[in-house]
Amino acid sequence: MPHAHANELCTFGTTSPAQVDEAIEHALSVKAKWEAMPFSDRAAIFLKAADLISTKYRAQICAATMLGQGKNAWQAEIDAAAELADFFRFGVAQVEAMYAQQPTENSPGVWNRVEYRALEGFVLAVSPFNFTAIGGNLVGVPALVGNVTLWKPAPSATYASWLILEILHEAGLPKGVIQFLPCPNGQETVDLVDRAIGHRLFAGLHFTGSTSVFKSLWKSIGANLDKYLSYPRLVGETGGKNFQLVHPSADVRAAAIGAIRGAFEYQGQKCSALSRLYVPKSLWEAQGEDSFKTILLDEVNKISQGPPTEFGHFMGPVISRFSYDKILGYADKAKAAGGEILAGGVGDDSIGFYVKPTIVLTKDPKSVTMVEEIFGPLLTVYVYEDAKFEETCTLIDATTTYALTGCIFSQDREAIVRADQLLKNSSGMFYINDKSTGAVVGQQPFSGGRASGTNDKAGSVAIYSRFVQARTVKENFNPPTEYAYPSNLQG
Repeated sequence: MPHAHANELCTFGTTSPAQVDEAIEHALSVKAKWEAMPFSDRAAIFLKAADLISTKYRAQICAATMLGQGKNAWQAEIDAAAELADFFRFGVAQVEAMYAQQPTENSPGVWNRVEYRALEGFVLAVSPFNFTAIGGNLVGVPALVGNVTLWKPAPSATYASWLILEILHEAGLPKGVIQFLPCPNGQETVDLVDRAIGHRLFAGLHFTGSTSVFKSLWKSIGANLDKYLSYPRLVGETGGKNFQLVHPSADVRAAAIGAIRGAFEYQGQKCSALSRLYVPKSLWEAQGEDSFKTILLDEVNKISQGPPTEFGHFMGPVISRFSYDKILGYADKAKAAGGEILAGGVGDDSIGFYVKPTIVLTKDPKSVTMVEEIFGPLLTVYVYEDAKFEETCTLIDATTTYALTGCIFSQDREAIVRADQLLKNSSGMFYINDKSTGAVVGQQPFSGGRASGTNDKAGSVAIYSRFVQARTVKENFNPPTEYAYPSNLQG
């Protein structure tokens, strides 16, 4: 448990390459029956699972997420209960709408239709530690449209992920449709994934995790193309280096609070978490209650941090020793590069992996903590000249290769429009007068481009279309009995 690292939440076995082969065999043995099940019955399973998550298992799955992944009660409820149930219910409605998309035109005597079939083979889902709901969605999306799936969960989220599978089984999911393959990080995971993507019937990858791992998997899959029966579908949501741009016209307090929530909710362990903050000089150096700097630091210094079992804390621990060391290492790098630590920069790992919310002020807009993904509670501030607003937009766009989320705080509509134009490729999610995190299923379809992923939009119908093969069917009720064209006929 990251808040009490001497305690263990669960133990699990390591999946061997031979067990991967066995899992593929078992999954494929139930595939035909699962795909042939009427959609209404597959849908009923996921709708029942959503109800079980919302009621019978709500407390248990939230508790598993709190203890295993270090989320406070509020963040766990949003994730493990609310969002996961939303994903399952929303998915049923979206797939039903997708299946209803049929040709609108038919020639006389002809009926045209489209069938949406599962992929030919199996899907590999690789899920992260930070959102229980993401794990459920990564396996749920392909399964709902008739696919069988191998699920490799993050080690730190193994218990919460296992609960999801048990809930789906209780809801009626046939055993074998989702094969659960737990594994520690390291060479064991590499061997597991290599075994899966090396199979002839590997049909798709549904991935959320680091950019470097996704790129590595893409290269390995490309090297195996000659093995495969079909071209695999690759869907990935990866890293982020997300920005908040503050315009001189912004509501100062709203912008400062947006930055705090965007950067430090769940200890900054969200791919959408705010990492780069751009503030105009006039607001940063203002005096009194209008000072952005004063509001930001005063509020950050009020943040309470402690175990998720104590409900009064806004922040908890980071996920692991590795993360703890990495985040504090970046604080040291920032200082060494001439950055000023305005808050935090320290931690306490005596009982749990606690890193204080850290704010760095930099004069170099392309310093290490402005460019590299950290995945923790470290926010870097760059103060720009008010007259260089458009120049700062261009700077934001060119600073990193990521393009996941971004936001602007402004009360000047022309400035909002101009930033929207200049930053149109800088993020797949753009928020106006709101923080860079908190996408809601069905309201803000989530994903990004560039190095942040394939931008397939979880929480929209688009993601389901990636895991089906469409077949067009034309039926002619009166087929011709002569080959000649009418113009060939004489007399």
